[in-house]
Amino acid sequence: MKEANLEDQYASFPEIKRPEVLKFLDWIHAQPHISDRFSEGEALHFFHACRCSMEVAKQVLDTNLTARTHLEEFFVNLDCERPEIRRAMRTVSIVPLPGATPEGYRVILAKLDDLNTSNYNFADVMKLYCMVFDFWMYEDGIQPGHVIVIDLKNTSLGHVARIGLLQMKKFLYYLQEAAAIRLIGFHFINIVPFMDKILALMTPFMKKELTSVLHMHSDLKEFYKFVPKEMLPKEYGGHQLEETNLGKEIYYKKLLNNRKEMLEFETRHQVNEKLRPGKAKNASDLFGIEGNFKKLDID
Repeated sequence: MKEANLEDQYASFPEIKRPEVLKFLDWIHAQPHISDRFSEGEALHFFHACRCSMEVAKQVLDTNLTARTHLEEFFVNLDCERPEIRRAMRTVSIVPLPGATPEGYRVILAKLDDLNTSNYNFADVMKLYCMVFDFWMYEDGIQPGHVIVIDLKNTSLGHVARIGLLQMKKFLYYLQEAAAIRLIGFHFINIVPFMDKILALMTPFMKKELTSVLHMHSDLKEFYKFVPKEMLPKEYGGHQLEETNLGKEIYYKKLLNNRKEMLEFETRHQVNEKLRPGKAKNASDLFGIEGNFKKLDID
């Protein structure tokens, strides 16, 4: 893993003052429950995502690392050689696209490859998604914004039935409260007739800020207004990237080649609750009592 060049990032975002980021980094290293190996580049992501507000960045960083510690199904055991991760690699394509939109936004595309619902595990797929996203951001550096694209082609009711309501709550909590990105758009393309079932899983946990950037497209021509066609893989009419299957192999190979570094990334992005000043936190502090969440009933 090669961290993005700091000088280039500061040059691209002159509104970010390096002395302020270094103050933030000093604060991070003074926290007994946070790793002292947290880097300036990693701190920069949070400072930028929080629009240079020191206090907001402190809060979001602590929320992020606390969530990563207690959201075990998404952020613990980031070993790409584990069988469940290798299965997720066969099941889905998760591809950061080359280039950027005219506004400078970076785009990540996810789609289903294996149509066998028994091979689809939502938690494992989201763990792989976060691994790819983390690796991408680490090497790519801070950006004006990010766009998430989910292609629902070949998705069935059987796939939706395998998504736990509590899992969705936890993931959307992380995305909205803790992710160190400026999320500009969240797009579903090739939408399915049972979109209401998918939205029924999501909307109870979506804030208005996420709702305002959520878009659903049955027609790719409308989608191209947000993400230019030429940025997309060949099967979507683009020409910058070969088929998504080839694109995913590039990124999955990066994960496999950097297995040790990803495991170090995992430990660096967790907290030690025994050393936290004041009261230790647990999952219920973040998400409330887990209770009896059941999977969504599919008619």
